[in-house]
Amino acid sequence: MDLEAGQVAVVTGAASGIGLALTHRFAAEGLKVVMADVEAAALERAAAGLRARGADVHARVVDVGEREQVMELAESTYSTYGAVHVLCNNAGVGSGAEGRMWEHEPNDWRWAFAVNVWGVFHGIQAFVPRMIDSGRPGHVVNTSSTDGGIAPLPTASVYAVTKAAVVTLTESLYAQLRDEHARVGASVLFPGPHMLRTGLWESYRNRPARYAKQRPRKAPYRSLDQWETAMRAAGREIRYTPVEEVAEHVVAGIREDRFWMLPAGEHSDARIRARARSMLDRANPSYLETFVLD
Repeated sequence: MDLEAGQVAVVTGAASGIGLALTHRFAAEGLKVVMADVEAAALERAAAGLRARGADVHARVVDVGEREQVMELAESTYSTYGAVHVLCNNAGVGSGAEGRMWEHEPNDWRWAFAVNVWGVFHGIQAFVPRMIDSGRPGHVVNTSSTDGGIAPLPTASVYAVTKAAVVTLTESLYAQLRDEHARVGASVLFPGPHMLRTGLWESYRNRPARYAKQRPRKAPYRSLDQWETAMRAAGREIRYTPVEEVAEHVVAGIREDRFWMLPAGEHSDARIRARARSMLDRANPSYLETFVLD
């Protein structure tokens, strides 16, 4: 679809990281931007920064894991602007899980699924029917990850499982939209091709009480800087992709109606081939990587 001034883009997880970069990129195209995030103070600062640049912004504090809040976001958006053309289901969290899967707390899984999977589903149910009914071109972008979306890092298994679910969810959405002959497209985003500096590493700061950990962590949460230090000590090279490049990739993908918003990368392409070959050969998954993210 064409992106044109006056259209409306909704972005969840919009107060920082990829979400904030998307809002700035859409605003640069002249789109009106709806910013949703669970962090009120950060959202207020982000929205003020966009408005200072002349953008038309509607900001709402939303926990995407709560269906009613996402439905209220849709009502507020349509009341304010009367239309939605682009929906980016981008909000995501890590799980804070430690150890092996059989040692995890159920709340680690509940929280990650509430945001990373249910949040996407809630966004689709809240916005897509009206996007279809409008008869106008539209596009849905769901944020996944190479961790899970391509192949899991077993040491970050909860996150990986949720991001694998987002890929299948979006494939199904794409097929159903095509079957309906809707003028709404769908894409799955794999941010990269390298690591990103985002607030995902500190997701625990927004963990709701209803998903609280039931026992103390064995080790403190690891910051991005600490993880980077550990990786370099292990002899691994760390490269980063600016979030602005991710936003540019999304805008280009919407314009080209590209389902796989997956930037070319030697490492990710090798993992795709290795996983496909393992499946075709009925071989064991030797492509799995085991460095620690938690």
